[in-house]
Amino acid sequence: MILNALCELAQAEKLIGDPDYEYKPVSWVVRLMKDGKLVTIEDHRRDLNEGKTGRNGKPVKAKWSGKDEPVPVQPIRTSGDLAFFLVDKAEYALGLDPAGVRSKSKLKERARLFRDLVEACAGETRDSSAHTVLKFLESIADVGSTVKLPKDASPSDLFAFRVGEGEFVHQRQDVRGWWKNRRTPATPAGAPPARFRCLVTGEPIRDVELFPLIKRVPGGTTSGVALVSHNARAFESYGLDGNENAPISREAAQAAATALNRLLDPEPIDGKGRPLKQRHIRLSSDTAVVYWSPEGDPDALDAILGLAKGESAEAVAEAYRSVWHGVAPSIQDPSRFYAMTLTGTQGRVVVRDWFQSSVTEVIKNLAGHFDRLRVVRNTSPARGTEQTPTVPLWMLMDAMTAPGRDAKVPGSLASDFVHAALRGTAYPMSMLQRCVLRERAESTGDEWIDSARRDARAAFIKAVLLRNFSLEVKPDMDPTLDSKGYQLGMLLAALERLQAAALGDVNASLIDRCFGAASATPVAVFPRLLRGARHHARKAQESDDRRERAVAFRCERIVDAIAEQLGVDRRRYPMPPAAFPAHLALAEQGMFVLGYHQMRHWLWMNRQERAEWEQRHPASPRAFQWSKDTEAKEAIAESMN
Repeated sequence: MILNALCELAQAEKLIGDPDYEYKPVSWVVRLMKDGKLVTIEDHRRDLNEGKTGRNGKPVKAKWSGKDEPVPVQPIRTSGDLAFFLVDKAEYALGLDPAGVRSKSKLKERARLFRDLVEACAGETRDSSAHTVLKFLESIADVGSTVKLPKDASPSDLFAFRVGEGEFVHQRQDVRGWWKNRRTPATPAGAPPARFRCLVTGEPIRDVELFPLIKRVPGGTTSGVALVSHNARAFESYGLDGNENAPISREAAQAAATALNRLLDPEPIDGKGRPLKQRHIRLSSDTAVVYWSPEGDPDALDAILGLAKGESAEAVAEAYRSVWHGVAPSIQDPSRFYAMTLTGTQGRVVVRDWFQSSVTEVIKNLAGHFDRLRVVRNTSPARGTEQTPTVPLWMLMDAMTAPGRDAKVPGSLASDFVHAALRGTAYPMSMLQRCVLRERAESTGDEWIDSARRDARAAFIKAVLLRNFSLEVKPDMDPTLDSKGYQLGMLLAALERLQAAALGDVNASLIDRCFGAASATPVAVFPRLLRGARHHARKAQESDDRRERAVAFRCERIVDAIAEQLGVDRRRYPMPPAAFPAHLALAEQGMFVLGYHQMRHWLWMNRQERAEWEQRHPASPRAFQWSKDTEAKEAIAESMN
């Protein structure tokens, strides 16, 4: 099914123009005179970061890569020496090693293999440019006696040849014809019938070749990793060797590999070099999800990428922007949709997940996903950017690991999360545990990134509580929510604000000292905090700052209201053991974090935001209805006199 779907994509997007040629990044062009003398080695690279700036507005460091050119299909190199035809690394094309680690004898042998292919082509085609390249290669047979590599050439850069101002030698008509005949020799008369049938097309095949390597797989080697591979006896059966255990024709293998390489390419092109849209989402350092629809609406597929990455509204098609706000568009697209999660290793691709659905169903599930992620945010957008409707995927993944660590969320968890969003199924519970643990560890950070990470964790916790536990949780603070964990989180935020009104900045706030214990074992913390709140309230009433006196009055009333909902009598001390839970389950710990996050936002709302909140929550307790509380207004006015 996977290979069939990939081959179908290759046909739909016309990824394969000439089956004997493929697009590869050519970094350098060896320009020759007609007599075979070297003119120069030209730079054929481009800066992938051209025009890009970092968060500080400064240009991003240049990242050089060769320009994509159609080159003869390159076979897979294993442990032995193998030269490519007319386009290869410097070790083969020029007998030179930019890294300076190869022995002279090894370089001579590799240069000879490359020269033998050119000699065969020149002898059979009589192409003048091929003869020119052969003459040049023979003149440097002593391994770089007359050639110097560019200083910034790397061992993996590809070198191509051009004579004068003409086209690339490997693209000349006679050379292309020779290469095509070499790759597909005629079947000799009297040859035995084909032994295998292609698993993709069903056509008979005589010899099973190695499956083309897949490039740009996160976590894989730069030279590429195999999707289909049988490199050990444990993978073989019935006396078959290697890839004979999964016979795939050369054409089908090339189509599937080309399609998968296109999906992983950040700047994909079709078989004629025309640009295509990106169709993958990087989840972690070693995992990515690729997705496609052979006949689906391109705007819908573009929207999926823009929505998942949290880009600006302009990056998302107008018809699909409502998905960000949790509303599925009315557009119906029954086209097939495929998604596959890949992790790279040193030798092969690990397919972590495979998903098949329709474009309509995926858009509907994404709308539900983003609706569950909606939560008030305590962080303003980064300078020069606009606030996206929901927390972007990269921030969600980043917020679940320790800041600054190279090891991010394991690929298996990231895969489960993304596919839960696409399928509309339950989120992985282990990620909820990660969020709670990271919140305890980072609850006191005061940098912008610390606040942004807390927003991301709150969004994911809310999504899990809604999807996995079917709890009624709103995007903003809800004082009527029947959850001890949520009420305790609100209570801690109110106590924190009351302490700040009384003492201002302190070396160690109650959040620094108590957040972890309060979210897990409330009985060990809250009786002492409530006793201290009385002292903070009296201290704040003695403040010269009228605003802080008013805030303290409000916070004390809110603390009383929450304590009443919890069934706690603040007048009794010591409080009875049953006044607070001894432990909170994981879901209630998530509710605690969410209650604290939303209450902090509520306490710092401006007058207009508060009026709008009161309109949305008309049934909230009196202590939370500031604009309607005449008694509170009079007390605040009196405190300001």
